Amino acid sequence: MSTVTPDPTHAPGHAPDHGHGHAAHDPTVPVTFGLLAEFGTGDAMAHAIEKAVAAGYTHLDGYSPYPVGEAADALRFPKSEMGPIMFIGGITGACAGFLMQYWANTFGYTLNIGGRPYFSWPSFVPITFEMMVLTTALSGFFGLMALCGLPRYNHPLFNSKAFDRATRDRFFVCIEATDPKFDLAATRAFLNDLHPLSVEEVMD
Repeated sequence: MSTVTPDPTHAPGHAPDHGHGHAAHDPTVPVTFGLLAEFGTGDAMAHAIEKAVAAGYTHLDGYSPYPVGEAADALRFPKSEMGPIMFIGGITGACAGFLMQYWANTFGYTLNIGGRPYFSWPSFVPITFEMMVLTTALSGFFGLMALCGLPRYNHPLFNSKAFDRATRDRFFVCIEATDPKFDLAATRAFLNDLHPLSVEEVMD
């Protein structure tokens, strides 16, 4: 990965005008995480996301007190990966449960019960099913944690006082400095043209 020499004409934490969000910098100096625009309604947030995507921004996200379907559509969320993760986990657990019983009853601990054959597969069904349910649930839990990047105890957006209202009555759009199109001045002007309640620079 190429490095960029910092431009001394820029204030610390500001992305240079070539559009890249993070340049080489002193690790003790905070850098810009992105620009956070505040909106009063979900429709305004969704409209802003649509405009940002149409303008070519790709590293952005919306934050709201409740799900806004139009915003999710505008962000072009891909199909959830949870289905395949849980399916593979369930199949793996079912096979493991079945094979465990097969080995135990046929080789490891053979008992002649009522004259039944050692490989009496109908009796394996309950444990096979329960193992499938268990591993599906665990795969879903840990898979979701991994996909969401959790646990994460802090996020740069928590540095914004206005962002506290994201769980109550405000809607936010954040364009991150890692976006190839990000330019501090130009992106701020773009967000201001969307008529937000406020636009705030968030430090990392």
